[in-house]
Amino acid sequence: MQQKRINAVMIKQAHEVSYQPHEVAWDETQALVKVERGGICGSDIHYFLHGRAGMSILKAPMVLGHELIGRVEQAPAGSGLTTGQPVAINPSQPCRRCSFCYEGKPNLCRTMRFMGSAQFFPHVNGGFAEYVAVQPEQCIPYDQHADPRVMAFAEPLAVCIHAVRQAGDLVGKNVLVTGAGPIGCLVIAAARAAGAAHITATDLSERCRSLASEMGADAAVDPCDEALTAAWSNEGGTYDVSFEASGAPVAIASMVDYTRPGGTIVQLGMGTPDITYPVGRLLVKELILKGSFRFNGEFETAVRWLESKRINPLPLLSAEMPMSEAAPALALASDKGRAAKVQLTF
Repeated sequence: MQQKRINAVMIKQAHEVSYQPHEVAWDETQALVKVERGGICGSDIHYFLHGRAGMSILKAPMVLGHELIGRVEQAPAGSGLTTGQPVAINPSQPCRRCSFCYEGKPNLCRTMRFMGSAQFFPHVNGGFAEYVAVQPEQCIPYDQHADPRVMAFAEPLAVCIHAVRQAGDLVGKNVLVTGAGPIGCLVIAAARAAGAAHITATDLSERCRSLASEMGADAAVDPCDEALTAAWSNEGGTYDVSFEASGAPVAIASMVDYTRPGGTIVQLGMGTPDITYPVGRLLVKELILKGSFRFNGEFETAVRWLESKRINPLPLLSAEMPMSEAAPALALASDKGRAAKVQLTF
């Protein structure tokens, strides 16, 4: 077992984040990666603001971060990885032994250990650190000439490609995306790449609506503008496929009205634990409601799409800040009025 003393972004409790020494250990089966940059995710923001993300509650100090790229420092013999190789790091660590893993659905693994998550105790440290030790299969190499700012979007884009695949064939479809934060905007880009004919986005923020348009939405609407949204419920609904990415209870319920009979709703936004939902209208319209959680093989797909410039996520990049300024970076990322995606760099 080898060890290295490194600096890492550690959260102790809500609003208490520091950049401090931390021990990273790895064995001969793992790759050691020098982290170059990482995007701040909504779950990182929730840990920062509230000390929890959904049902995952912080019980001890934990290193944040799971949207990571870096370069291989050391790798096991026979892994196919080479020193200095740029890689995107898949933060998923499924058990690979359960029925879900055997079925090719490791995102549903009940013992999934996901980097930077407090779901289990001891918590699983993330990768906002100088170095991270991971399994070789978590490292997805990419072309050394690719823009690192772009490649750091691999994890959130993988989430969105998975959501698009959950929806089925989008070619020629009329699509609605509610919530135009980074995930909603990347869903827009992925849906466009998958052949959607027309995409409408909604968000309360004018800034987010502008980003939605940059990312490929044909229309970006304030959901409070009833003059525009009232007609979406006519004749049973307007949209073939609706992606709910805000988690707002009113938006979640509105999907049932806005989606045409026989259409599909894909739920990405976490929302609150309990909401009032119009089950009766869902039933009589024979709508298909699908959850979408993380990703499977879509992580490598996301790397290839970014590497080949099939999708350009850079309109979403609001700021790049050094790891030593993690607390101000998290505060900026949590301000929807000022920022979409903030990346930490070494």
